[in-house]
Amino acid sequence: MELKPLARRVKTLLQIATGAEPLIRPDIRVSKERFGSTYGGWEIVTKDLTKNTIVYSFGVGHDVSFDLALIERFGLSVFAFDPTPKSLQWIEQQSLPERFNIFPYGIADFDGTVSFNPPENPDHVSHTLLERPETSADSISVPVKKLSTIMQDLGHAQIDILKMDIEGAEYAVIQDICSSDIRPKQVLVEFHHRFDTVPADKTLEAIETLRKKGYKLFAVSPTNEEFSFIHQSESSNV
Repeated sequence: MELKPLARRVKTLLQIATGAEPLIRPDIRVSKERFGSTYGGWEIVTKDLTKNTIVYSFGVGHDVSFDLALIERFGLSVFAFDPTPKSLQWIEQQSLPERFNIFPYGIADFDGTVSFNPPENPDHVSHTLLERPETSADSISVPVKKLSTIMQDLGHAQIDILKMDIEGAEYAVIQDICSSDIRPKQVLVEFHHRFDTVPADKTLEAIETLRKKGYKLFAVSPTNEEFSFIHQSESSNV
C-alpha cells in the first residue's frame, strides 16, 4: 500500500537525518582532502592553498583540529571566531600556534548583540541565537558582526576559505553574504535542519541561494549536515 504524502515526507526526513538518504547531491567532482577530526573535520580543495591563504573559522567549540591541520600543512593563518564563554575558556587553556587568531565575537547579518541560548545539556558547548525555550532563561548577550564589517576591521579584501558552524545563524548570514559582493573562494557550512525549528527546506533554499551566486557543491558529509562549496571562478581550475 502506498504511503500517504505526509508519511512519505516523514520517512524521507528521517532517512536524511540519519544519513541513509542524501539531502542533496554534489554538483561537481573535484580533487579534495579532509582535514580535522571525525567530529570537527571538513572537506576542502587544497589546490593553490599557500601560507598567504586566509581562513575564517566561525564556531570553535572545543575542537580546532581543522584549523590546526591547515596551519600545520600550509603554514597559513586562521582567524577564528566564537563568543561562547566555554569555548573562549577552553581556547585559553590550549597551546596554539601564532597563526591561530581568536576573536571573542560571532557572525550575524547585522552588527550588534544577540541573546545566546545555551544547550539543554550543560556538558555541551554550543549556544544558539535561535529560539530555545528550554534554556532561554539562562541566555547571555554576546557581540556579533557582519562578515563585511569583520573583513574591514581585519583589513582583508578577500577570504579563501569561510567555515561556519554557527548553530542555525548560517541561514541569515548566507543571505547577507549573497546580497553583498563578498565571494569567499570556498564556503564550508554546517546546516542545522536537525533542529526542530529548522525545516530541511530551509537548508535547500540556502543551498540554492549559494548556487545562484556561482557556488558549486562538492562535498556532503554522511550526516547530511556539513556542506562544502567552491565558487565557479575557482572550480574550473581544479
